[in-house]
Amino acid sequence: MAVNADYIGREYPPNASYEVGREKIREFAESVGAAHPAHTDASAARALGHPDVIAPATFAVLVAQRAEAQLIQDPAAGIDFSRVVHAEQRFTHHRPICAGDRLVTVLHVDAITERAGLSMVSTRAEISTEAHEPVATVRSTLAVRGADA
Repeated sequence: MAVNADYIGREYPPNASYEVGREKIREFAESVGAAHPAHTDASAARALGHPDVIAPATFAVLVAQRAEAQLIQDPAAGIDFSRVVHAEQRFTHHRPICAGDRLVTVLHVDAITERAGLSMVSTRAEISTEAHEPVATVRSTLAVRGADA
């Protein structure tokens, strides 16, 4: 089954809130080698003007992937995850993600193009607080190999 090009322009409803925890930020920072004390020490983060510890920039991918699951798990979209290669990821931060944030994400399918047996699926995850304050935009491109690729 090919990726369903009718999904271009689709906007999924906001997903359930994701509550950002200090321990999750610490674990993520450790896993990516982000050693700045603002990721693990609330006092260091507050000295920089933040309300609590802040997440490394790429932490936003955890939140975005929860929203992307809506597309990938949608049978009518035609995406066989076993045939997916992550091609590109870009982040635009409107402000740091902080422990205690309750984040909601709306996923947009911006483009689906076919190239040499690959479907290139471009998505945009708009992450905001429950109060609709923009936090980050995560753009992702997935390459989905066709059955013959």
